[in-house]
Amino acid sequence: MLRIAVPNKGSLSEPAIALLAEAGYKTRRRGRELVLTDAANSVELFFLRPRDIAVYVGRGSIHVGITGRDLLLDSETHAVEHRSLGFGRSTFRFAAPSGTMSDIRQIEGKRVAASYDNLVRNYLAQRDIEAEVVHLDGAVESSVRLGVADLIADVVETGSTLKAAGLDVFGEPILSSEAVLITREELRDDPRIAILDRRLEGVQVARAYVLVDYNVREVDLEATIAITPGFGSPTISPLVNTQWIAVRAMVPAKGVNQVMDELHDMGARGIIVTQLAASRL
Repeated sequence: MLRIAVPNKGSLSEPAIALLAEAGYKTRRRGRELVLTDAANSVELFFLRPRDIAVYVGRGSIHVGITGRDLLLDSETHAVEHRSLGFGRSTFRFAAPSGTMSDIRQIEGKRVAASYDNLVRNYLAQRDIEAEVVHLDGAVESSVRLGVADLIADVVETGSTLKAAGLDVFGEPILSSEAVLITREELRDDPRIAILDRRLEGVQVARAYVLVDYNVREVDLEATIAITPGFGSPTISPLVNTQWIAVRAMVPAKGVNQVMDELHDMGARGIIVTQLAASRL
């Protein structure tokens, strides 16, 4: 059976479980089981701490897992990123007391508090910056005020937490992270992982696109197809009224109302939008 690791808690847990459920896998647990067997799909789901998933995959105990890119890089294991999954996005930045730092070269010789100390240490080493990285499990923004560090490296969303602690971000982002599917290099071509990968891709496409159906006069067809080229080519079908043609095409869900407006302006009528449940392209 294919062993899949899923975050058991945190911001990645529910979206990861929903993604697998939409991909056709059994994800509903009776209680808080750590292992769920899906015999129909020949997989076992292991619900593990997000920070541990890369370790299990890297050591070969688990074939594939869902975790954050930040956690993968910080783990320094033999696991590799196989597919980005488009949720759980975050940005890592340096932050220091307001008005004290504006360039990463100023980190030289300072103490940096971080929960992802390997990631930060490697980032600084690649830029020939020597600094002490202080590992903390959380709430690193308090470390400067408490005298443990001179600055921090942490996830930045709105920045309000940092401002409340008297800190300002500076320098370029250390990392842009999101949820990723990970495996080992030698398993990339495993047929079982290929099936999982296609299913996840199908869900991602289904979430990002909608089907648009409309009727258009044959003389206006070329103009409307330019607006809705679809994947490769739209589907075109004849109608009883031979001057009109039915068109079906996949269109990005974002901005679909603008597409409908443009189609209507080009003479299309009977425009209908349908959400996708799954896809294989």
